[in-house]
Amino acid sequence: MASSAPSPVAVEAAQPPKLSGVALYSRFAFAGAVCCSITHGALTPVDVVKTRIQLDPVTYNRGLFGGIRQVIQNEGAGALLTGFGPTAAGYFLQGAFKFGGYEFFKQQCINQLGYETASNNRIAVYAVSSAAAEFFADIALCPLEATRIRLVSEPTFANGLLGGFSKIAKTEGLGGFYSGFGPILFKQVPYTVAKFVVFEKVVEAVYGVVDKDSLSDGTKTFVNLGSGLMAGFAAAIVSQPADTMLSKINKTKGLPGEGTMTRLVKIGKELGFRGSYSGIGARLFMVGTLTAGQFAIYGDIKRILGATGGVEIGK
Repeated sequence: MASSAPSPVAVEAAQPPKLSGVALYSRFAFAGAVCCSITHGALTPVDVVKTRIQLDPVTYNRGLFGGIRQVIQNEGAGALLTGFGPTAAGYFLQGAFKFGGYEFFKQQCINQLGYETASNNRIAVYAVSSAAAEFFADIALCPLEATRIRLVSEPTFANGLLGGFSKIAKTEGLGGFYSGFGPILFKQVPYTVAKFVVFEKVVEAVYGVVDKDSLSDGTKTFVNLGSGLMAGFAAAIVSQPADTMLSKINKTKGLPGEGTMTRLVKIGKELGFRGSYSGIGARLFMVGTLTAGQFAIYGDIKRILGATGGVEIGK
């Protein structure tokens, strides 16, 4: 009787082609862009209240849900969507650079160090890769983040993304968009390093106990959600002081001849430790939720696009 076993050629043909290069990293970038844009856009109302608490803690002193009621009472429900345009657009760009860049730089570390060395120094690889990716992501994000904060802090400043963006460009030039670049780096780099390092370590711990290949797609999504939630809490705590300073520095222009570092020191002294953590409750809720959502969506889109055999170290 003839053997019914498939030939090696047939088995090889049944396997999906392994992606690499532009085909692979473009998928990482697209998945990152979508997951960041969706989650940050959906949480715009929370971000509006968080920013108000940071900029005017005397008025907005009732926490997240109390702040939501205050905004609705004073300005109407539509005010909770202030800055939605620059938020969705800015984080679409930032997500592409952040997630795509993280995978790219992680692979470069493996190439330079060798797989075994990279695997034995995973935390360092995660930290360096995420920091490098975030630097380039912030170059893309900063102009839109400056526009968002101006719209939220000054409701009469302009009517939406295009109006706010063009007004800053016309009145303040390129410097107006990048006055907060220093603080955004101080905020986003520690935030992103904590986010990716904690996520990777939690996932490693889970898959060290449970065989990843034996899990359903839904269970893998749940693992990403839980790991992302823990990563988000860590990232929020680490980056909160810089987030508060970023809101402050983008609210108003500096004095003539006053540099960014001088302004940061001045704002830091005014805030103090307690003031720098204004709005931390709202931000824990916001960052925890959006980070959990990001990693869940990111993992699902990668799987749909066939980019699951990406850059992994020691898993």
